[in-house]
Amino acid sequence: IINNTLVFYSINIYSFRRLEMTYSYKTFGTCSKKIDIEIDENEIVTAVKFTGGCHGNLQGISKLVCGMHIDDVIAKLSGIKCGFKATSCPDQLAAALKEVKENF
Repeated sequence: IINNTLVFYSINIYSFRRLEMTYSYKTFGTCSKKIDIEIDENEIVTAVKFTGGCHGNLQGISKLVCGMHIDDVIAKLSGIKCGFKATSCPDQLAAALKEVKENF
């Protein structure tokens, strides 16, 4: 109430949904079998979920790369090897993101 007048304020809140792409990648040469990745319209990784593999380590990698640009993730994770294997789960994530980048 302002100056004995009842005043109503109306606020319209609009929800803007970011455009996101979900991509599934079948891995090879690793304990994980699949990687599901969500990327927004600015090529920022918004979510990563590994199926199989070392659960704790892969949860950590997933959280670390969220919010990063695709190019930065590729640069950091490409070429990482797991033991005597020619690849690793992080390397497979980089490979998946390279494919995403080619098709974006």
